[in-house]
Amino acid sequence: AAMEGYMVSKLDNTVATFDNLTRQLADPDLCANPAEMLRVTRARAGLETLVSVYQDWQAANRELDGARETFNDAADDPELREMAREEIASLEGDMAALEDRLKILLLPRDPNDDRNCMLEIRAGTGGDEASIWAGDLVKVYTRYAEAQRWAISIASCSLGEMGGYKEAILEVKGDMVYSKLKFEAGVHRVQRVPATETQGRVHTSTATVAIMPEVDEVEVNIDPSDIELKTARSGGAGGQNVNKVETAVDLIHKPTGIRVFCTEERSQLKNRTRAMQILRSKLYEIQLSEQQSEVSGLRKAQVGTGSRSEKIRTYNYKDSRVTDHRLGRNFPLDGFINANGVDDILEACIFDDQQKKLQEMAEATVAA
Repeated sequence: AAMEGYMVSKLDNTVATFDNLTRQLADPDLCANPAEMLRVTRARAGLETLVSVYQDWQAANRELDGARETFNDAADDPELREMAREEIASLEGDMAALEDRLKILLLPRDPNDDRNCMLEIRAGTGGDEASIWAGDLVKVYTRYAEAQRWAISIASCSLGEMGGYKEAILEVKGDMVYSKLKFEAGVHRVQRVPATETQGRVHTSTATVAIMPEVDEVEVNIDPSDIELKTARSGGAGGQNVNKVETAVDLIHKPTGIRVFCTEERSQLKNRTRAMQILRSKLYEIQLSEQQSEVSGLRKAQVGTGSRSEKIRTYNYKDSRVTDHRLGRNFPLDGFINANGVDDILEACIFDDQQKKLQEMAEATVAA
């Protein structure tokens, strides 16, 4: 089957852009402007894979034309006809696979995908058990991050009375962190017999996960007069230093009412820097969700604040299964808890997201 017309025109435009960028790189004047040279180099590098796969598709298409011609010309030579038929089948398979790859490569990229992020986990309904469940999620994401070779650390937290956390904010740094973790945003519901339960009854508790891309001062400008900053004595481990020096930072952003409390670092300056970083990420996430809400026909599965209240998964301990409600699929509970199976769930979410985008792209083309 021939590739759809809208794809061919998009790909031809991409090749024209790529060739134009290649010509610009050969221009001696560009060397005199390092910032522009970096922009052009990055833009060209971003298109390289797409152009290369399209060239493979075009080459296969030319070979297919040749094989068909051979097939038609070999009416009197059954052996040659059979060889041509096999080649046609093989090339059609190659082209279908290349076409699927091109469709994915043509999808618009989320500009935040390669950012680090702040991962916020809050205990929801369910009292002490909700805090314990939030603590379990912190362990899962810590294991997962370590398996991905990402750096993960607690930026701010408030402990639960019976263990776990009422709230924990983790900073995650590494390769393409946001591109995977963004699918974890939403309400995680657990059904199990809590450690605090004496009658053996199953309880339902929740924890809410928010994923906030990490941003710098240039991207989110905060007016210092909007900030109310208090210092407090740090509780917890720390030997002689505890409760003598006011190292903890309690920060309130007056326009939004967002409050950040940081005690994890040993110095007040470090805690203040950390608190400002968390505040920037929170403000950026609000900005992002407002932009996404304005985009027409926003998909319900969209990641961002819109899905904070959306129940995305149920973890059923009795049946040892995780149900992802966005996918309508079950996964083994053990694989999630020990973090070995987290990638399987995330890969399924990424695939589902790509399929929805492909459908949108095709519908937009039909509408046009």
